[in-house]
Amino acid sequence: MTWVLIIGLVMNLIALPIAGRRVWFLYRVITSGQPAPDRVEGVTHRVGRAVKGQLVEVFGQRKLLKWTVPGAAHFFVFWAFVILATVYLEAYGALFNPDFAIPLVGHWDLLGFIQDFIAVMGLLGIVTFAAIRVKNSPSRLGRRSRFKGSHLDGAWLTLFMIFNVIWTMFLFRGSAVNTGTFPYGDGAFMSHAVGSLLEPLGESANEALEKVGLLLHIGVMLTFLIFVLNSKHLHIFVAPINVLFKRTPVALGAVKPLMVGGAPIDFENIEDLDEDASLGVGKIEDFSWKGILDFTTCTECGRCQSQCPAWNTEKPLSPKLMIMNLRDHAMAKAPYLLADPDDRDGLPDAVRAEAERELVGATEGDPAMPAGGAVIDPDVLWSCTSCGACVQQCPVDIEHVDHLVDLRRDQVLIESNVPSELNQLFKGLENKGNPWNISPNARMDWAKDLDVEVKQVGVDVEDLDEVDWLFWVGCAGAYEDRAKKTTRAVAELLDLAGVSFAVLGDGETCTGDPARRSGNEFVFQQLAMQNAEVFKETKVKKVVSTCAHCFNTLKNEYAAFGVELEVVHHTQLLNRLVREGKLTPVPQNGTPSRSITYHDPCYLGRHNQVYSPPRELLAVIPGAEMKEMPRNSERSFCCGAGGARMWMEENIGERINVNRTTEAVETGADQIAIGCPFCRVMLSDGLTALQAEGKARDEVEVLDVAQMLLASVKRAPEQPEPQPSE
Repeated sequence: MTWVLIIGLVMNLIALPIAGRRVWFLYRVITSGQPAPDRVEGVTHRVGRAVKGQLVEVFGQRKLLKWTVPGAAHFFVFWAFVILATVYLEAYGALFNPDFAIPLVGHWDLLGFIQDFIAVMGLLGIVTFAAIRVKNSPSRLGRRSRFKGSHLDGAWLTLFMIFNVIWTMFLFRGSAVNTGTFPYGDGAFMSHAVGSLLEPLGESANEALEKVGLLLHIGVMLTFLIFVLNSKHLHIFVAPINVLFKRTPVALGAVKPLMVGGAPIDFENIEDLDEDASLGVGKIEDFSWKGILDFTTCTECGRCQSQCPAWNTEKPLSPKLMIMNLRDHAMAKAPYLLADPDDRDGLPDAVRAEAERELVGATEGDPAMPAGGAVIDPDVLWSCTSCGACVQQCPVDIEHVDHLVDLRRDQVLIESNVPSELNQLFKGLENKGNPWNISPNARMDWAKDLDVEVKQVGVDVEDLDEVDWLFWVGCAGAYEDRAKKTTRAVAELLDLAGVSFAVLGDGETCTGDPARRSGNEFVFQQLAMQNAEVFKETKVKKVVSTCAHCFNTLKNEYAAFGVELEVVHHTQLLNRLVREGKLTPVPQNGTPSRSITYHDPCYLGRHNQVYSPPRELLAVIPGAEMKEMPRNSERSFCCGAGGARMWMEENIGERINVNRTTEAVETGADQIAIGCPFCRVMLSDGLTALQAEGKARDEVEVLDVAQMLLASVKRAPEQPEPQPSE
């Protein structure tokens, strides 16, 4: 065995330094990002949650298993990597001693069975992957393929390398059965089956095959290691690290604060900020180390791309391609970033050209742009609705929305380079406290002629201690005609249920959601601080909101401003009131049966995991039959209004709201139920367009869940009994 040992050691002496050099390079690239002490503190302060994340997401493959067939295939391939590490331990032991067995457990048939079983299942897994890739080939499906834009050759090479790992393993083990050095009995069923096939070759041939198989098995692993470290399959090693340092509980709901030097900006002392500080991300080195770790973790699986509303309506944004472009740029610019400043002029032209590329700008056909243009096209940046589908689907916890918002922050706060429509949005928010730039004095117009007393703080009550709830009306609920109907319906339902509430009236201003998600952090801070002061002065503790965006912002982002609130969506509170018997839906005379489909608002569903209450409310409405859309709940499709897209023109591809409305109409439902005023505007406009084209029935309508509930709760006035005739 001397020559086998020598060859084995030589292979390791060649391969391991190459792999080690690459690991050191990757470590330096990732850690060159900005500090992110909150990520480290999040792990050290929440050890139990971090351990659970590793067990559930890494070893349990929870997110991957949501896609049943590919998830199951990946589950077995992943565990093959884990369990077959014991086979490599045996292989390295066999270099020194042909009779080597793992101490204590090395002769247990159970371990031999597990090794063979997981290898066979891993083989079936890669066959499944191959079939999935053929079926979903971009050459066949174009943009509809989630693999569009991925490195396809590398994926096929990976499957081939895994196949090589498995067959060389069985060659080594099967021949070892015949030479008498195999440590397991019949439990290692496949190894013994291969041994039976090789046995007729004779003892000397099997001895040679055992040595060749051993060296091939180790050599394949070392070659695969180098390939993985230089490809997108790096996720095999870095995905568990990325999951460990993820934003908890999920990178949805609140947007990551604007950070400088690893700490959130203190906006109350903004004058102390260094004038050269980066606000957002304008260069790849402005990303935190966690951001660069995100880029290197991308598996190119395309799950994010397949769910993205922008990509599915022919827009240039693909969350996957954005992350891939940022990763490729980071790696190409790395020699420049890691070099001593005095040595940068001596770097190759390609490296220096990469260093000069803009992060956001014209990407094609601009001769003034070096290296073929910028990394991210502005149309990519501004197509995002911040729906969170990419984050929710990503199996390795990449935080796409946070990165995109940081890129927008730089464009707004540093470059002053934004779509023209947003300038009007910012003007309205700054001057009038609402996106429509309407006078705050009109905030109570929705309550005119309402047969319900609507108490206003500072007018009818001094503070919120006098009532149960603050009813947060929101800008849409106060100013948008269709949303006013929802506001009035909720006020009536709360009154019918005997729930006391008050509103802030002209003391209310926008929560700042559209400003923050379009990158204008300064305006968001201004609005949020103003609202927080009002909350403190009026002793707000419990808030109910009809707007999913207001609900999300108040619930997840206002704690940073020193206010602790219990925030519920109106469907949650109304559902609670129905369950408590304070609201009772009853059949109405002449009420026809109708079918209803429900659209999940992204900021209620994906961002806050509220899926059941609206559906439970619709289920108790007499005469209503639910018809779910194919894309529902956590895989619901966006209406197109989030991320400030509500106030921006949609000139590229199909309109997102029309795509979603078409899906709703195709269920055959009579009514489209919504739980957010943004969704109502978008789906109502989409329905109007479809009806004008004859693609939707005229009687189909879009209604808020609260309106539907009110119609079933409100009894018709009793008719007086007829008087006997004289």
